[in-house]
Amino acid sequence: MAGGFGDKGKLKKELGLFDVYAISTGAMFSSGFFLLPGLAAAMTGPSVFLAYLCAGFLILPAMFSMAELSTALPRAGGSYFFLDRSLGPMVGTIGGLGTYLALALKTAFALIGIGAYLAFFFPDLPIKPVACGLTTAFVAINIMGAKETAGLQRILVSILVAVLAFFIVQGLFEVGFTQSREDTVARFSDFFSNGIEGFVATIGFVFVSYAGLTKVASVAEEIKNPDRNIPLGMMISLVSTTIIYVVGVFIVVALMDSTELQESLTPIADTAKVFTEWMPQSVIVGLIAISALAAFASTGNAGVMASSRYPYAMAKDNLVPERFSKLGKFGTPTSAVLLTGGMMIFFILALDASKIAKLASAFQLFIFVLINIAVIVMRESKIKAYDPGYKSPLYPWMQIAGIILSLILIISMGWLAVLFTIGIIMFCLIWYIKYARPRVNRDGAIGHWFQRLGERRYDGLEYEFRGIMKEKGLRSDDPFNEVVGRAHFIEINEIDTFEDIIKEASEIFSRKLDIPAKELEKRFLEGTRTGATPVSHGAALPHMHLPGISAPEMVIARSVKGINVEVCDIMGEEVEQKTHAIFLLISPEEDPGQHLRMLAELANKIDSDDFIENWKDSSNSAHLKRILMNESRYFILKVNDEGSSKDLIGKSLASIKLPEGCLVAMIHRGKQVIIPRGSTVLAAGDKVIVIGEPLILEKLREDYDSE
Repeated sequence: MAGGFGDKGKLKKELGLFDVYAISTGAMFSSGFFLLPGLAAAMTGPSVFLAYLCAGFLILPAMFSMAELSTALPRAGGSYFFLDRSLGPMVGTIGGLGTYLALALKTAFALIGIGAYLAFFFPDLPIKPVACGLTTAFVAINIMGAKETAGLQRILVSILVAVLAFFIVQGLFEVGFTQSREDTVARFSDFFSNGIEGFVATIGFVFVSYAGLTKVASVAEEIKNPDRNIPLGMMISLVSTTIIYVVGVFIVVALMDSTELQESLTPIADTAKVFTEWMPQSVIVGLIAISALAAFASTGNAGVMASSRYPYAMAKDNLVPERFSKLGKFGTPTSAVLLTGGMMIFFILALDASKIAKLASAFQLFIFVLINIAVIVMRESKIKAYDPGYKSPLYPWMQIAGIILSLILIISMGWLAVLFTIGIIMFCLIWYIKYARPRVNRDGAIGHWFQRLGERRYDGLEYEFRGIMKEKGLRSDDPFNEVVGRAHFIEINEIDTFEDIIKEASEIFSRKLDIPAKELEKRFLEGTRTGATPVSHGAALPHMHLPGISAPEMVIARSVKGINVEVCDIMGEEVEQKTHAIFLLISPEEDPGQHLRMLAELANKIDSDDFIENWKDSSNSAHLKRILMNESRYFILKVNDEGSSKDLIGKSLASIKLPEGCLVAMIHRGKQVIIPRGSTVLAAGDKVIVIGEPLILEKLREDYDSE
């Protein structure tokens, strides 16, 4: 945290909650719904819809683990980045290259699958040339930008969900009110046609329909507010997709003859022909075909986007050639996107992608095993800067269940799938040994776990995670503005030294926290001498966390001319740095993540180009504090003789009814800064700084005139 973290090679954060939903949902719908139900019904009979329901539950451990890792480490590359930073670059190479190849194969398969439904409109259309043309189009869109790619994804998924919602409503009406009860009951006879063993095998077979859910993690770096949008978007996607899968397949079973269903490669369109009395069959079948095209196209589009982030992320870590880490004219990894498109076209033209894509599903299950292990390693490594905005429930039993279930499903897929997975692992190991290992010098979080047992650790990981934490910023419940608002301010005189400031601040903290000032002074100075105090861009951040205190506290000091602070450089040598701003922070020991996020927020403010100049030019402490506060979470209420605020004059703060969740941080009265109390009486001319959630502050803005 002692320096800036600017990186012009960063991907833009342009994706919101609906984009997360669209990418996750689009990556799941294609063959899983429009092709597999008939094939799955041949394995287990009418119970096939329950197999889809069970498969939806089995994806939960992988989803929860991926959501935790994505909110802690929102970086391009998804599975690769998580596995590399947790289990080390060798496993990261296996996860990255293997997932990249598997995803590219499955995306190529989805684009070939478009041909089956295009045949409804153009019977003589050549499938492979069309698939290549679509690949080229998706590559072009992905190069233009994530926002454009996500825009197309939203359109495709919206069409898909709308048509499938119509299919489900009309299908349930047909089953409940049109078809005779006897016919419906007959369709569900011989429920487990191949026994429980066949049912379990079917669960593994249709499980791949949900595997796309976690692909959104590969674009986590481009998602706004990842702590909220990633887990929420994935959960909404899983719930809606599971409902459509289960209810949709139930309708298919209820309305189609079992023999015809088991032989059908277009079961949804074939079912739609049954219940279209009020609408021409050509129209309804056309709608289903359009939704299928949207499903396959959304899988292809999301596949190009997600898979291209793997070589991009791996190139940044020197595991593949560096050129794939370069961003192009539109701020997208152009070389990685072009490579992905080229590989997909090769797979389409040269391979029987459908068979290989199914085998690649076994490798995806192997990745889920590693992802669940990664969460356990990250938690047990005790890295303070590992700070997920969402934590998986039922840890570690959720992860252990995910590991066991994934291994069972891999075995149920047969030896060919196991051998294919081993083959991909061997290829990735050879690549790592021959190309990557000489170029990397780091280890994953597992080294920190080993360090607890007396082995090694890689300290660079802590610094990287702190950089990621800094980019993520504060959480909505972090009391940063409140702490700044009540912070004691010290104006540094020319004769003051850094040690004088530490002594004065320690005495202030001592009165607030009931801790001996000498003890606090000693710890602050020791941190500075040992290099634990970040000093950069004209500011110093002495900090500590202590047991037994209830809330963070801060003291802010300013020197317009600057004072020299002695710190240790990277070589352990003492050097002097001129400092104009000193922020002393003490936080509860029980929440180290919040402490680091608050330090990161201070570092973000300090890193801005005009911070120090504005800091030195500010006329009073109130203005200095406003420089630090998050602007979207405060506003300044002017108390005037006229207007809506005149009724506040002469009233105490305790008697004023503010919306729940608001807090008066300080009052600026002329040149005086008043720390607010319930008994504080407002006067004309006061500037009241109110902090709170943006939506809550909007209510105050409606009621009062604000600056």
